[in-house]
Amino acid sequence: MNPSGNSWRKAALVLSLLLICLFLPLHGATIEKRDVYSDAMKKNIPVNVILPDSSKTDATKRYPVVYLLHGAGGNYRNWSVDARDLLKEVDKNDFIVVCPNAENSWYIDSPVDDSCRYSTFCGKELIAWIDNHYRTIPNRENRAVCGLSMGGYGAMYLAINHLDTFSIAVSLSGGLDIRPYNSWNLPNILGDRKEHPENWEKYTIINQIDKLKNRDLAISIDCGTEDFFLEVNRAARKKLLERKIEHDYCERPGNHSWDYWNNAFPYAAIFMNKHFTRSLDSSKNR
Repeated sequence: MNPSGNSWRKAALVLSLLLICLFLPLHGATIEKRDVYSDAMKKNIPVNVILPDSSKTDATKRYPVVYLLHGAGGNYRNWSVDARDLLKEVDKNDFIVVCPNAENSWYIDSPVDDSCRYSTFCGKELIAWIDNHYRTIPNRENRAVCGLSMGGYGAMYLAINHLDTFSIAVSLSGGLDIRPYNSWNLPNILGDRKEHPENWEKYTIINQIDKLKNRDLAISIDCGTEDFFLEVNRAARKKLLERKIEHDYCERPGNHSWDYWNNAFPYAAIFMNKHFTRSLDSSKNR
């Protein structure tokens, strides 16, 4: 036996592996943190932009964009930190993902607080900024909005109220009827329920659906069977069926958690990718 020889060979192998790792090209989606100024709110809003790996090697390619929204109590970093397969999905589907910070705004322009203008920011200002700074495909057919919980509400609200901007709306465990609840900052952005009942009626997604015609949007709604928002998601589905608005709907085992959203997002990505580049306007005439 030659212990010293074995030790040398092990050391040489470790060194070789380290050198290989050092000189391997870096691959995979990348995250850029940006600050985007909102003229409506007179402040910078932090945003994460996630770019597919192909954007590093193809300087001419342009991409669809998914605006990915966080829940109440969250922030713009949640998706990039807690969604374990997000970067892989960005590369697999070859789209750009944009995660804006929205505080506990529910992504609306508040009727009682002039400082809260997140519908304007997410539906107009941020879109223009992203299209000016990244190689996007700058049309509604290649823009989707997706979110979880408060962000699921936000995805539906923004898409319904900015039909010229988004063609796809995906809600994961969304708070699609706010009227049964009195928390998560809702009284601050809508006003006290007793004093402003009209706001609670107007801004709930159940009633927002009345603005839609069939095929205005590609809609997907997904909620866990143990989720506290399950019944309001079922109510939203019922309203869509009553209005004869085509949509995808899914209930799968799980609760209001990242375990559920990590399982659901790859299906949401498939749905969005399927509808990118499809002209919903032309389909109305079929």
